[in-house]
Amino acid sequence: MEPVPVELSVKRLAFAIVQFLAEQNSIGNLSEDAKEGLEVATQCLERAFGLTADQASALSVSQSLLDIFHNATKNELPLKNEPEVRKEPELKKEPVSEADKAEAERLKTEGNDLMKAGRFLDAINCYTMAIKLDGQNAVYFCNRAAAHSKAENHKAAVDDCKKAIEIDPKYAKAYGRMGLAYSSLKQYKESLEAYQKAVQLEPENESYRVNVKISEDNLKQSTPEMPQGPFGNLLSGAAPGGFDFGAILSNPNLVNMASEMMADPAMQSFMNNLVGGMSSSAGAPNEGGAGLDSLLRAGQQLAAQMQNANPDLVEQLRRQMGGGGGENDPSGGNRE
Repeated sequence: MEPVPVELSVKRLAFAIVQFLAEQNSIGNLSEDAKEGLEVATQCLERAFGLTADQASALSVSQSLLDIFHNATKNELPLKNEPEVRKEPELKKEPVSEADKAEAERLKTEGNDLMKAGRFLDAINCYTMAIKLDGQNAVYFCNRAAAHSKAENHKAAVDDCKKAIEIDPKYAKAYGRMGLAYSSLKQYKESLEAYQKAVQLEPENESYRVNVKISEDNLKQSTPEMPQGPFGNLLSGAAPGGFDFGAILSNPNLVNMASEMMADPAMQSFMNNLVGGMSSSAGAPNEGGAGLDSLLRAGQQLAAQMQNANPDLVEQLRRQMGGGGGENDPSGGNRE
């Protein structure tokens, strides 16, 4: 039988419960019967709600279920005869033993392998266990930030990058990954600041410098857009503030394409009819609103005619005005 469709919020809650059960199963202090019970519960939830591994990025939330529960109930007194809510184990503050360091490194390596296999949630669990063993290693936090970003948990990625930087203020890769996470959250000012700090620490890193430029462009384009004019969506994607005529006129390909289009007899006939219609509307008495409507319709007709006559020119104009390119993980996705 096909699973009953459920609302997205319910499905995300079910997925968070599955993540929580997986985390508890990986802690290692449960009996074999308890682990088997958790696995059965996980399978039942996955089957009941139609959960699959390829839905991780769409269903993941930025906090663990335990963190969400703790934050929601931290101001509530425990019920009588009920134990207090269990908190996450605190990071070790005493010197880390060589055995714990070795185990933490093994878990980090396992997490890196899981990242390569695309198993981002499992990688997060491995890095988390490594952090519990050695909470003063900035690499573990930075690697977990990369896994959070891959799982679309960008807020958690920012938090982990901040922890890594707190441990090692000169850790350029942590600033780079924080810039990527901020950009995914559309916080372009913070993204730019993070990339600029990464460049200060590693000025030879070309990826950081490129991402600084992209962040600057994103920050400029994130300002409120100008009201749409009579040409509709012809130049959708143009930079806010209007046309850069200097850039257009200095592009010989655009000038040649525009000249060829205007030399087309069909376009010339259309323009003559368009101008004649606009003149008639403008000369009509007491029809200011109608004249404006005619102007808007004329602009839309011209846009459509240009699209039909020379779509390559329109596409060139869009690219000229819009900019483009996205950011990449400055580390190339590599873990340490």
